[in-house]
Amino acid sequence: MKRVYEIILEEHLAHNRQMIFLSGPRQVGKTTTSLEASSESPLHYYFNWDNEDHRTLIIEGPLAVAREARLEEVREVLPIIVFDEIHKYRNWKRFLKGFFDTYEKKCRILVTGSARLDVYKRDGDSLMGRYFLYRLHPLSVREITDPSLPNKEIRNPCEIASADYEALMTYSGFPEPYLKRSKAFFNHWKRLRIEQLFREDLRDLSRVQEISQIQLLAEILQEEASHALNHSTLAAKIKVSAPTLHRWIELLKNLYFCFTIQPWSKNLNRSLIKEPKIYLWNWALIEDVGARLENFVASHLYKAVQFWTDQGYGDYGLYYLRDKDKREVDFLVTKDRKPWFLVEAKASGHNGISRWLYYYQEKLKVPHAFQIGFDLPYVDQDCFKFNEPVIVPAKTFLSQLV
Repeated sequence: MKRVYEIILEEHLAHNRQMIFLSGPRQVGKTTTSLEASSESPLHYYFNWDNEDHRTLIIEGPLAVAREARLEEVREVLPIIVFDEIHKYRNWKRFLKGFFDTYEKKCRILVTGSARLDVYKRDGDSLMGRYFLYRLHPLSVREITDPSLPNKEIRNPCEIASADYEALMTYSGFPEPYLKRSKAFFNHWKRLRIEQLFREDLRDLSRVQEISQIQLLAEILQEEASHALNHSTLAAKIKVSAPTLHRWIELLKNLYFCFTIQPWSKNLNRSLIKEPKIYLWNWALIEDVGARLENFVASHLYKAVQFWTDQGYGDYGLYYLRDKDKREVDFLVTKDRKPWFLVEAKASGHNGISRWLYYYQEKLKVPHAFQIGFDLPYVDQDCFKFNEPVIVPAKTFLSQLV
């Protein structure tokens, strides 16, 4: 299926000299998206670090790859070179810097990775100014209904088919299980993906030996999803120090197993400032229905703020609100460090609006405040035309994002 990211990559390759770094979770569609985008060019070459022959060429150096791609020849169009999973190479930064500096005018370069490409610091070479980073997320309500490239943040709503919506909720936004829509396939896929995460990706990213304990931590985080993390309590549960636990959670974040959002503290005297909330990239792993629904919203908002930032619309952030008096709102989205809209996620839209939406909207002068109801039918209304707190259908609100 067509992804909005294909359009982004095609436009970048046509108009920009910088390398593309395409980062995201394993099996989210990076390789497929990069190959679809590069195939628009009649000259494209693919080098995968996990392919032994390709690995030999990369280790030999930029000249060997350039010869394979015939970059010394005059061409009518610039060839596109795709490097897949090259971050597993110890000297990948040095290689890319040398390749880009030598062949910048003779090709365009696209680099993909299933771990965060900005966390590898095994050598001192800087790639600053040589690449643009794009972060690829799972499918979302809007991308399923309309994968076109937006020219603004908030879009007009559009309705998602009920079968597509249920598949997204049940099987996640990872393309293969979403498209298969089979419980048996999803269970096999889920087990294999976890094994690859801990047997391959974690080993490639770090030198930690306690793989089984980190896997136990991942299982516990599935139960803690959508809750604030207490590092001391969690560390005691798996019998490690709090600093070790913090380091392991960062590893899982770098491998796109989970992500965290911090509490917003600016202009709030009694806010919590230390406890992040934890969410999973794959919301379908969460058994608790309420936690899964909140994670579903968190994933859509996280995708939106990273997409808007990567597209250059501004600087966007995702936070939550909670103070020492236990006044809480699930999410706050900021634009250029200023509060933009509040979101409270609820399974039902029939129980009245949270008074804390009113409180924080007034306290922080937030332009919009939404309470999402998952049991409400789609309505063809722009949620963002309202300035006072309103209850909105999940299908409508989420369709206005990315």
